[in-house]
Amino acid sequence: MNRYISLLNWTDQGVRTYKETVDRADAAASAFQAAGGAMVDIYWLLGPYDIAVICDFPDDETATAALLRLATAGNIRTTTMRAFDRETARSIIAKAG
Repeated sequence: MNRYISLLNWTDQGVRTYKETVDRADAAASAFQAAGGAMVDIYWLLGPYDIAVICDFPDDETATAALLRLATAGNIRTTTMRAFDRETARSIIAKAG
């Protein structure tokens, strides 16, 4: 599985319905699981982003599709990054020479 970190910002609609945010997170975790992934953790933030999500998916296409489906509800906008653990970073460094 590949790890992804998504930084989320609420849309105007998402802010208006902020009281539903934990329930929406639970629904997103279920949707990620149905897509073959997993929500590893979620944090509500202070600062330029509202939420950070750490998730695992088998590939970039599955991650993108799941996050697109999540965004269609109109409550969030996402910035997603592929994350590499220590072991993978060592492998990348070795390949780079």
